[in-house]
Amino acid sequence: MTSSSPAAISVSTADLSMLRSYLLDLLVKRAYQEGDFILSSGQPSSYYINGKQVTLNAEGSLAIGRLLLSLLPKDTQAVAGLTLGADPIVTAVSVVSAYENRPLDALIIRKEAKGHGTQAYIEGPTLPPEAKVVVLEDVVTTGKSAMLAVERLRNVGYQVEQIIALVDREQGGAAFYQSQSLSFQPLFSIREIQQAYQAINQ
Repeated sequence: MTSSSPAAISVSTADLSMLRSYLLDLLVKRAYQEGDFILSSGQPSSYYINGKQVTLNAEGSLAIGRLLLSLLPKDTQAVAGLTLGADPIVTAVSVVSAYENRPLDALIIRKEAKGHGTQAYIEGPTLPPEAKVVVLEDVVTTGKSAMLAVERLRNVGYQVEQIIALVDREQGGAAFYQSQSLSFQPLFSIREIQQAYQAINQ
């Protein structure tokens, strides 16, 4: 791989191991920045991950869809996430699932109830009672954002037992989810991304 752009692969046909390496390269080169930042949680940080630089990229979206679909339990009926960061992720997984003959609906969870029409928190198809839904997230810090999605989904009767994220910043999110009896699986740890970043920028 060069330092300027991710290696050229066929994102639609590459095996999952190669796809994971490709996505890591995308995250490092397009999403990860070092500097002085304030996170949505209000915490200061010496780095920032702008996941939308990858999740809204055509190849990045397809890679994410294929990789996350492979992690979902077989009985998953839909994927969901809190707007805005999770929107392209749940959409990517849903579209890829249709190509894989394993169609899963996508649900978008609003932070505030819609002020007109049904005034719903959840956008997307109505699922059967007790449908099994997996919550997806781009970057997890404290874990509170995805937990809001979990609560909204459970309030309408869906079963949510798992959260999958692209990146775990390792700042308490995993422990928080464990305390809530939720399974948590990140695709990458922040340490892995930082190690790859340092290797490129030495």
